[in-house]
Amino acid sequence: MIETTESLILHLEKHDPPGGAPLCAVDTEANSLHRYREALCLVQFAAGGESVLIDPLAIEDLTPLGDYLEKATVWMHGADYDMTMFRREFGRLPAVVYDTQIGARLLGVRRFGLGDLVSFYFGVELSKSSQKANWGRRPLSPKMIEYALNDVDYLLEMGGIVSGKLRELERWDWFVESCETARQKVLERDETKEEMWRIRGSGKLDRRGLACLRALWEWRDAEAEAWDRPSFMVLPNRELLEWCDDLVSGKPVSLPRHFRQDRVMRFRSAVAALEALPPEQWPERNIIKRRKHDRNFERRVEELLKRREKVARKLDIEGSLIAPRAALESLAAGEGEAGELLMRWQRECLGLD
Repeated sequence: MIETTESLILHLEKHDPPGGAPLCAVDTEANSLHRYREALCLVQFAAGGESVLIDPLAIEDLTPLGDYLEKATVWMHGADYDMTMFRREFGRLPAVVYDTQIGARLLGVRRFGLGDLVSFYFGVELSKSSQKANWGRRPLSPKMIEYALNDVDYLLEMGGIVSGKLRELERWDWFVESCETARQKVLERDETKEEMWRIRGSGKLDRRGLACLRALWEWRDAEAEAWDRPSFMVLPNRELLEWCDDLVSGKPVSLPRHFRQDRVMRFRSAVAALEALPPEQWPERNIIKRRKHDRNFERRVEELLKRREKVARKLDIEGSLIAPRAALESLAAGEGEAGELLMRWQRECLGLD
C-alpha cells in the first residue's frame, strides 16, 4: 500500500515512459455507504504488470497522481463514478479514459459487469464479498485488499482484448467517440444541484406537500451530518415521502422507537416551523412541459425505433446503444437536431447524417 507522497512519486515515475503518454488502469473506492460526506478512500492502480493500492487517507498530497493521470491513457470499468471522484479530488480528468464496459457493450456482450467480463474473457470468478465494505476503515482486511486489486488486475489485458475485437469489427472509432463523450459529460456536469430535496417521487406532491418534503429533508440532512452517516440511515426516501403524506392529511407521524429523544425534539421543532410557514412561502411545483403525443409523433417515433432495431439486429448490439429512446422521441418531436442528440457514429448507423 502506497501511503506517502514520496513513495507515490517514486512509483509513478517508474511507470512514466519517457517521451510517451503513460498507460494504466485505475479504480476507486469511497465510503458513501458509511459517512455523511463521501470521500475518496482508495485508488487501485495498475501499470507495467504491477498492481498497487494508493491510500488517499494517508497521503498528504495527491497532486502527483492528478498530474500523472492528466497526461495518461487510463482504462477503467464503468468509469462514470471513478471519473466523478477524480474530478472532485483533482478538478480535472485523465487525458484519455477508455471504459471496458462501453467497449464490451459495443461488441455485443450483454452481461458487462466487471465480474462478468473477467469470467467471460479469463474464466476467473471474482469475489464480491467486499462490495459494500467500509473503505474508510484502516487497516484493510486481506479480503478487502484482494477485492480491491482484482478491480484493476485484469483491466489492461482486458482492454487489449476488447480493443483488438473492436478494431476487427471496425468499431474502434465508435468506442473512442463514446468514451470521450462520457468523459465530457462528467467534466460538464453541474454538481451544485439546487433543491436537492426534490427527490424522486416528489412530482406528485402539491405545494403543501412540497413544503413538508423540504422541511423533513432539511431536518434529515442535519441529523445525518451531525451523526456523520448517510441520510438514508436516518430515514429512507420512501419513508420521507410517506411522512409527507401523513403531515398533509393531518395524521400523526409515527416515529421509529430507536430515535433518541433529542432527535425527536428536533423533528417536532421542524414540524412546528413548517406549520407556521405561510402558504406564500411554500415551494412552487416544477412545471414540466408535456409533449403532445399526436398520431404523427407516434408514427415518427415508431419509424425511428424500427430503424434502430433493424440496425441493432444486424450489428448484434443493444438498440439503446445506437440511440436512446428519449433521443429518438426528441427527434420525432422536433426538439433538437440529430447532431445535438446523437454521436456521429450513431447518426451514421441510423442514416441521419
